[in-house]
Amino acid sequence: MKGSDAVEARWYEKLSEGRVQCHLCAHECRIAEGKRGICAVRENRGGSLYTLVYGRTISEHVDPIEKKPLAHFYPGSRAYSVATVGCNFRCAWCQNANISQMPRETGLIVGERSSPEEIVAAASRSGCRSIAYTYTEPTIFYEYAYDTAVLAHDTGIANVFVTNGFMTERMLDAFQPYLDAANVDLKGFRDETYRRHVGGRLQPVLDSLKKMKDLSIWVEVTTLVIPELNDDAGELRDAARFIVEELGPETPWHISRFFPGYEMRHVPPTPVETLHRAVEIGREEGLRYIFAGNVPGEANTECHTCGELLIRRSGYRILANRVTERQACPNCATPVAGVGLAPYSCPSFS
Repeated sequence: MKGSDAVEARWYEKLSEGRVQCHLCAHECRIAEGKRGICAVRENRGGSLYTLVYGRTISEHVDPIEKKPLAHFYPGSRAYSVATVGCNFRCAWCQNANISQMPRETGLIVGERSSPEEIVAAASRSGCRSIAYTYTEPTIFYEYAYDTAVLAHDTGIANVFVTNGFMTERMLDAFQPYLDAANVDLKGFRDETYRRHVGGRLQPVLDSLKKMKDLSIWVEVTTLVIPELNDDAGELRDAARFIVEELGPETPWHISRFFPGYEMRHVPPTPVETLHRAVEIGREEGLRYIFAGNVPGEANTECHTCGELLIRRSGYRILANRVTERQACPNCATPVAGVGLAPYSCPSFS
């Protein structure tokens, strides 16, 4: 099926006076006839809610799974990345604002026609182990992602969300049979940060993280550390403690360096030493796998018991992988948390 201009949305209810309420993300927008929700890609037409981005991709690309970033989900494999325009957040530092904020700022809905069948076929031809719904917020193109994910699942291709986590529990319950992994962007650990700079709230994101864990979806967490906004040691410690206590110490935490962009071009890049401090805080709180992103050097996986180097990386490349077929350390046999960690075609250590 080719994409159409508008497809009736799922997860909404009809209200009085022609209004509708969307139950897809945690905004749960009440939308008057002829208006759009906060995401600007779901519109009330005649008392029914429609998605305007079904079958319209703004980006399709083959990426290393490490770019999502996912460190412990089929390392060394490729992901077929897809996105539509739109987002339910308005992060002042957004790195993809030209597509995420386009519908909100210009009213435009653009994208190439690509059906779920075509997406899955392209992923298969490209030798991709997974399809990643990414670049913008996948929750806002739920119907398109869901239909694609069902087909991918039937062909043995995994599905990955790269998400801000601002969705409802009912949405996650519905997607769970087809969602294998998620990297959730934990933008800070203060509600004020979400309200002032993001246009959302912290608690629904924390609830989604716990829900994903309960649903046995493999979860990794990313925090973009921004100077004078969320780089306070106490806030970083609170975030690390939440991950340990609510998601488990085996949950990978990606600490990424901020670079100026969008509405925060005046803010300098994050000092590298700030990321190093964040990594140390995570270790002190008991996290086993912490990765510094957007900085030079290697982001390796080591055994949390004996310190053995297990997966060696340079940027998005796997240089070597020594995780055993039993998904354990070859030195002390400690299990290594993750999905599909045994080597694909990585060279051995020299």
